[in-house]
Amino acid sequence: MELLAAAFSAACAVDHDSSTSESDARDSATGHLPGSESSSTPGNGTTPEECPALADSPTTLTEALQMIHPIPADSWRNLIEQIGLLYQEYRDKSTLQEIETRRQQDAEIQSHEDGSPAGEDAPEDEEDEEEEEEEPASPPERRPLPQICLLSNPHSRFNLWQDLPEIRSSGVLDILQPEEVRLQEAMFELVTSEASYYKSLNLLVSHFMENERLKKILHPSEAHILFSNVLDVLAVSERFLLELEHRMEENVVISDVCDIVYHYAADHFSVYITYVSNQTYQERTYKQLLQEKAAFRELIAQLELDPKCKGLPFSSFLILPFQRITRLKLLVQNILKRVEERSERECTALDAHRELELVVKACNEGVRKMSRTEQMISIQKKMEFKIKSVPIISHSRWLLKQGELQQMSGPKTSRTLRTKKLFREIYLFLFNDLLVLCRPIPGDKYQVFDSAPRGLLRVEELEDQGQTLANVFILRLLENADDREATYMLKASSQVVLPLLLGGPCPLLYARSEMKRWMTSLAPNRRTKFVSFTSRLLDCPQVQCVHPYVAQQPDELTLELADILNILEKTEDGWIFGERLHDQERGWFPSSTTEEILNPKIRSQNLKECFRVHKMDDPQRSQNKDRRKLGSRNRQ
Repeated sequence: MELLAAAFSAACAVDHDSSTSESDARDSATGHLPGSESSSTPGNGTTPEECPALADSPTTLTEALQMIHPIPADSWRNLIEQIGLLYQEYRDKSTLQEIETRRQQDAEIQSHEDGSPAGEDAPEDEEDEEEEEEEPASPPERRPLPQICLLSNPHSRFNLWQDLPEIRSSGVLDILQPEEVRLQEAMFELVTSEASYYKSLNLLVSHFMENERLKKILHPSEAHILFSNVLDVLAVSERFLLELEHRMEENVVISDVCDIVYHYAADHFSVYITYVSNQTYQERTYKQLLQEKAAFRELIAQLELDPKCKGLPFSSFLILPFQRITRLKLLVQNILKRVEERSERECTALDAHRELELVVKACNEGVRKMSRTEQMISIQKKMEFKIKSVPIISHSRWLLKQGELQQMSGPKTSRTLRTKKLFREIYLFLFNDLLVLCRPIPGDKYQVFDSAPRGLLRVEELEDQGQTLANVFILRLLENADDREATYMLKASSQVVLPLLLGGPCPLLYARSEMKRWMTSLAPNRRTKFVSFTSRLLDCPQVQCVHPYVAQQPDELTLELADILNILEKTEDGWIFGERLHDQERGWFPSSTTEEILNPKIRSQNLKECFRVHKMDDPQRSQNKDRRKLGSRNRQ
């Protein structure tokens, strides 16, 4: 967070002229793309300078809310019922569109910076012709991209808020500024995606959980672990969607939805924590049932073939609640980026986002708690202490990285290349607060010979000293198990073979890459190629995830499609150590799963939006809290 704050001032220096077009890359979650506004909306191709934002015209929204009549309840319910996509499809299409939009905008802005839409190699003798065609060629600066209808199906006609007949006939598009239209689309997407999610969750209950044959096959305890409290989650989603529907019916111009999100996140979304915390047991039970009960396996396969499931596996329905609660936080972020700064709606969105972050954090902790406890017990059983015993199992401790390294052996004066055994095996267990150094012993056990608090570790890379001493680094324990300073010269293993990635063989993780990963884990606040942690200066390239990745090691980061990350470190064999912008989680991931965001203005805009989402509380928010509550009661 401190890094984001330090970067914010530098990001603000970027030209504001392109900020609107850059922020349009985030509109993909709503199916709303740059230049794709309705032709009936005036000024949709204008820049913020030509058409001020709503914050500069505070009476615009008020005027619109006063003159527009409510949406008939039947009309809105029909729209919800016409949503044809299951949530899994809805989510995939939304993220893929976000990636493609960002790609095209990045390339488009780059082409303008090159001075020609065709690139730098445009022939000079065509300059006069280009000048003559300058007027007709100017619109492509915000040329519309192909739209993907997120809600499209044979019976549905709408994918955007502005496409609703009530919106087009009301005349509101002649009043609202383009930025307010984008905000309406962001809120509309939150509501319609909740409807899609409810439809998929209801299918999990009606099609799978309540299947009579499945009830006979499963023992009640197995059914309880498999489906947990999904009925509670479904009931909360139904009430949540109903309140969102009522808000939509009040007026064709949506006043706000984040106040409703805040209320449910604070008072009702604890059911998600219960469900998601059961995920480890759920996955284990599901795999066990598939292996041990043929009748279960055959019935699930048969149910998956039903056209209702649209070819989606049973497991994709089981993880719906976790996917939804994390996605809901991103949708609120999308709204937050579009509301007027220092406004009541910004305060409400910040409150909703904060409560959702607490729920998501509790969900993550619940998932990790089970696996971490089992892992710590297993590690404790494998350790034999040569030194004073150190208690390994703790509720606040978890494993960050483990693995084999080579320790330079012998006294300092005898470290020559002629030494027969220059290195000997050593095994490290690095926890979030403790480092344990061991030597492998027979019986798949480890003898502990030293330890140190993680905060008292320092690392230093040796300069190039030939092939034998290549990839050697110095690990210094400022206070070890004997309460004294200790120094170890360690060499990373020659290579580690990783599992298959993206359907093909994954490249080998060579010694230099492994050395960098160990150094980053042992001393996370050291200076890297892209970040100086001492001076707090930031010069980070950015990437977006284009292929999902599931972490294979504790120091790796699981990526979802369209995640944006700052690059903090790179290796020569294709690994990146990065920080995800929307939650500041850090870890390693293959570069093959991402693509770089080349335009510095888009990177700057990403940083500014991230800083705004995660900025600290200010007096304005506390002052507006009572007014928000009063406004919510008045609407009721």
